[in-house]
Amino acid sequence: MIQKATIDAVFENARVEEVIGDFINLKKSGSNYKGLSPFTDEKTPSFMVSPVKQIWKDFSSGKGGNVIAFLMEHEHLNYPEAIRYLAKKYNIEILESPVNSQEKKEQSEKESMFVITEFALKYFKKSLWESDEGKRIAYSYLKERMFDDNIIKDFDIGYCPNQKNSFSNYAINEGYKEELLEKTGLTIINLKNKIDRFSGRVIFPIHSISGRVLGFGARTLRNDKKVAKYLNSIESSIYLKSKILYGLYQSKQSIAQEDLCYVVEGYTDVIQMFQSGIKNVVSSSGTSLTPNQIRLISRLTKNIVILFDSDSAGVKASLRGIDIILKEGLNVKVCSFPNGEDPDSFVKNKSTEQIKNFLASESKDFIQYKASLLAEEIKDEPLNKSNTVHDIVRSIANIPDRIKQELYLQSCSKLMNVSEDVLFSTLAQIQNKSKRNLPKNYSNTSEQLVKTKKINEVNSRFELEKNIIKLLLFHGNEKVVLKEPVLFKGDNTGKIKTKDSKVTCKVYEKIYLDLQQDEIAFSTSIFKSLYEKIIYSINNSDNFSIEKFVNNLPIEMSKEVSDIILNEDQYYLHDWSKKNIFVAKKSELLSQWVFEIILRFRCELIEEKVSDLQNKTKQNKGEHHDNLLEEIIQYHKLKTVLSERLNKVI
Repeated sequence: MIQKATIDAVFENARVEEVIGDFINLKKSGSNYKGLSPFTDEKTPSFMVSPVKQIWKDFSSGKGGNVIAFLMEHEHLNYPEAIRYLAKKYNIEILESPVNSQEKKEQSEKESMFVITEFALKYFKKSLWESDEGKRIAYSYLKERMFDDNIIKDFDIGYCPNQKNSFSNYAINEGYKEELLEKTGLTIINLKNKIDRFSGRVIFPIHSISGRVLGFGARTLRNDKKVAKYLNSIESSIYLKSKILYGLYQSKQSIAQEDLCYVVEGYTDVIQMFQSGIKNVVSSSGTSLTPNQIRLISRLTKNIVILFDSDSAGVKASLRGIDIILKEGLNVKVCSFPNGEDPDSFVKNKSTEQIKNFLASESKDFIQYKASLLAEEIKDEPLNKSNTVHDIVRSIANIPDRIKQELYLQSCSKLMNVSEDVLFSTLAQIQNKSKRNLPKNYSNTSEQLVKTKKINEVNSRFELEKNIIKLLLFHGNEKVVLKEPVLFKGDNTGKIKTKDSKVTCKVYEKIYLDLQQDEIAFSTSIFKSLYEKIIYSINNSDNFSIEKFVNNLPIEMSKEVSDIILNEDQYYLHDWSKKNIFVAKKSELLSQWVFEIILRFRCELIEEKVSDLQNKTKQNKGEHHDNLLEEIIQYHKLKTVLSERLNKVI
């Protein structure tokens, strides 16, 4: 685990405008910076960066937060990866928390393996570009495949010399251990002989989503049928084939922007499509998709189109992959290529527009795809048709969304000429079998999700709570002089009146004490958490800083805070004072702001009390409710007084 001292050093040194400026063209706009959103296709800049507060906000997508949040959103890194990225950028030493000896050993070994794979990558690239053998054999092969130099460099393609152990000997001479070379799969050690696993092969490095080299795929350039066409790195602590997608590192931005991911089979399919302008593409590396691979894609998009080869192996792989994709809640289509074609061969000599048009027109819904594949097997025989329909319904049963299930069943009914009632009955039978394996509290969980959704619905208190958070962030530690209304009964009429009493205090103290006194709790969970954290931070610090406060927040909270802050800074008046027009500053109206927001909260509380009392009278009809009605009348009187103070007509 990364030590807090390292994290603190990262936040102290990292500048949000510098980091974001590496990815987006920013222009000065007052005290802030503006640029085009990297998350949407916009023409008018709505992406704002505040160097003062060290936060950003994208008004087109609603995203925002601190520098870590940006890297997590834009580069799709997790929190530790984002910290490591910034530490590397600002040359900050990463200190790890002490762990047990076994964990320390495993972590050290993994880092050493990453160092070796990075070293191997540099060696293979140098061999391709600088050695006579690499230029003559590997580079010529890549040119035959119509790969240009830029795409070769973008994907870090390399070459391992066709010698028994040239790489292994070189690595050992550079100080790398034989044991780790063997564990990464780069070297085969047999009877004290050291053999390069990828000797004489073109190398395709496989990166993590953050860009670290996990392993390699390698293609032979020999025509020997006894030699495997492709070899991959062996499974290790850093290379797990089922959790890796080739090309994801290069294509992640395009996938997120297009909101669509094409899945192909091989390395060259990815590279060729990428070169042809279709950059939202990844490869399953010759295997059927796994749940872990699909979850990687789901971080970027919910829409997948499978582009497997038209051979029998590709068809079977696509059929297996469809059900897994559906089970993960993603949308899936399949695109078939003409006979004898694969993505690599098909896109050659075609424009980007031609390829896009083909993919758009030929991508079929999975039901249509399955039906077309199995049509030849049906041949008007009832039994074959029944098996086909059952196969399609079993796929539909994997979909977690009930509305999608119903729509797909309707589509299947029309396509296969089977009544909807029969299909729904079949689906129910399949699901009943599955339910036997579900936990007993399944329905309770669903009910809880509904309750949670209702709690988070926007209500009349949402804006009030948001304004309190805003008030505390900007002015929580400032002193104000308030005219505190004191309630009392006036003349014999019993009418409630008020008189003012001056009180000097800090804003956060006033708000905290009044909310405590009135027993007012926040109804929006994220505002409740923020309120508690802000009160604690101000109370325990003489110099409350929004910048430091945001950096110590969880990502979701930092997004909410940045939204509040930059919405506040987005609009401002020009310097009207030059024209002798003077506008009151917010600081001058602070006392009034505090006063009004507390009174409004009290009015909300009264409305809730009245509503509860009215419900009690409705629930017990036929009973006398004199006491309840009297209480309701008194609350209405109090609300009238507070409303008068707010210059509000009710």
